Amino acid sequence: MLAATQQAPRFCSLSDAIRHPFDFVRMSFTPSRRRLLKVALAPAATVLPLRFVPSAAAASVAHPGQFAYLTPVEFTWVEAAVARLIPNDELGPGAKEAGVATFIDRQLSGPYGRAETWYMQGPWREGTKEQGYQLKLTPAQLYRTAIADVDDWCSRNGKRPFAELAASEQDQLLHRLEKGDPELARAPAKDFFEMLLQNTVEGFLADPMYGGNQDFIGWKLIGFPGPRYNYVAEIAQYGKRYAMAPVGILGRDGRRVKEA
Repeated sequence: MLAATQQAPRFCSLSDAIRHPFDFVRMSFTPSRRRLLKVALAPAATVLPLRFVPSAAAASVAHPGQFAYLTPVEFTWVEAAVARLIPNDELGPGAKEAGVATFIDRQLSGPYGRAETWYMQGPWREGTKEQGYQLKLTPAQLYRTAIADVDDWCSRNGKRPFAELAASEQDQLLHRLEKGDPELARAPAKDFFEMLLQNTVEGFLADPMYGGNQDFIGWKLIGFPGPRYNYVAEIAQYGKRYAMAPVGILGRDGRRVKEA
């Protein structure tokens, strides 16, 4: 049984959490949710459906304030949301500090954001969960539409924009989006929340070359050393802690990224 949180989890074993990592992470917006991420995803990092821009561009260093797709207002919205999904707490920095908003911004500007490899023709009917993504909107369009709809809903209900709400209010609104409530004007709240959560976890655990996991924050949390070139000297050292610092595809600089 997992004992990482005071609330009773919906999973009876770690294997259940591994098979359903996103359900396990989103089960609770509490201060212990990063601990849930650490326990559930450490052995499951390789099975997460990470989607990256397949570019062979040269490496460079990212500069704050450079957005590939999101507007400054949208970027601030996403940054506020991911900071609540994986917060900065006693275990260390969270999604905001790891640059997850930058990861999402870069992905939305590329093939993933444009749904280039997805079937995006009609007929447009309400599908089942097993049928996967069924919306007319590409991921990039869904983010832009849903962010505007959420802030419009806040305005119509006498609230400040999402990014300006108190953390507790942001948590409450994220809970509601997860359940599909409130009903947004142009985008389904539940579908948007699920995509936002999935992209947040992806950005937190992706190689830093894609813009997230800066300084290997996500990998340090779950104890993943990265794609080191060999482990020959450690193969027979059973049960011994691996003490080498994480290294990414582009080397030991956890802020070095590929050009978009």
